[in-house]
Amino acid sequence: MESPPPVPVVCAIIRRNTHILLAQRPPDKKLGGLWEFPGGKVEPGESPETALHRELQEELGCTVRITQALAPFVHAYDWGSIELIPFICELEASSPEPHPHEHTALAWVERGELHRYNLAPADVPVVGMLM
Repeated sequence: MESPPPVPVVCAIIRRNTHILLAQRPPDKKLGGLWEFPGGKVEPGESPETALHRELQEELGCTVRITQALAPFVHAYDWGSIELIPFICELEASSPEPHPHEHTALAWVERGELHRYNLAPADVPVVGMLM
């Protein structure tokens, strides 16, 4: 039996000067308590860029400008695999400050300190891309 194709998921590496925004997953969700780059699933018929803007509006109430797309990659979990599509972004000048609508906490982290956070496994390779 063939395994289903990976679920496309976008994530935002939101930069502010030398800091990057991390979001902590709620304890009652998959990977609860772990930190991640915010984002979410790409809906059918939606472009990754559109999905990113929608997810950030829903999760953080903010708007961003995409400055660079990083190489997508597949990450396998016990429950299935995702194709993670990372984007480097900056907050739009007119954007409200990000607020954790669906996350437990947010943190602006120095790039060199990202490894100190307990990251969701699929987000770990993204840190390597940023170094």
